[in-house]
Amino acid sequence: MLSIWRRSVSEVQALQAAVSVCKKAQASLVRVTACFQQLVLSVGGSSDCSRLREELEETRLRAHQISTGLCSRLTALLTGGRLFGEEQQEVERLWVLFLSGLELLQLELRKAFHLQAVFPLASPRDSRALVNTGASGRSAEVAAQAASVQTPWGEAEEKGEGAPPNLLGHIVLLDSMVQEMVQKVNVPIWTVAASEEGDGEMELELEGATSEEMLTTDVEQKRGCFRGWLLCLMP
Repeated sequence: MLSIWRRSVSEVQALQAAVSVCKKAQASLVRVTACFQQLVLSVGGSSDCSRLREELEETRLRAHQISTGLCSRLTALLTGGRLFGEEQQEVERLWVLFLSGLELLQLELRKAFHLQAVFPLASPRDSRALVNTGASGRSAEVAAQAASVQTPWGEAEEKGEGAPPNLLGHIVLLDSMVQEMVQKVNVPIWTVAASEEGDGEMELELEGATSEEMLTTDVEQKRGCFRGWLLCLMP
């Protein structure tokens, strides 16, 4: 307890600001991953095109920028030894949410990689192999939502990063990122208590969704399952 009172007011404020940035980044990552997941559902379908592939790439790179920045910030907070009590618990919850988010992002990246390999668009003839679902996609709207997501640390830091990985390199990078995070920070997942805040947000999202949006999501999920079933039948 004495260590808490030894911290200056400016240090406490700086820590609170850092945690707030991580919260915003986590929310941004969830949003961009959801957009990427929505775009992947159209790969191999009748609405698939070169523009969709570009939108997938742009959304993937946005997720890469957010995840790398959030990883370094959460690691610094949890290894700095300046968090106590509820602060520590809050950041640990963010840590677990981030790990789960990376796992989901990698799953969608793998889907995109395999679907693009099965349904290439290198030549006009490749469009004949697309599955005629009879549904028109709204990929431009989804991609615009992903592009509108801003990183809490601004564009200056993003420009200082190295060349982004390609799709396959991104999948491998997430594996190494998670391994490095687990080695640096010892936070057993089973010791982290869930908060009620997430359940409330989910209920609000469900209440705010229209019947048309829920129906569209259900149809697109079935389309994705159908293409996945086709992949299983292929040698």
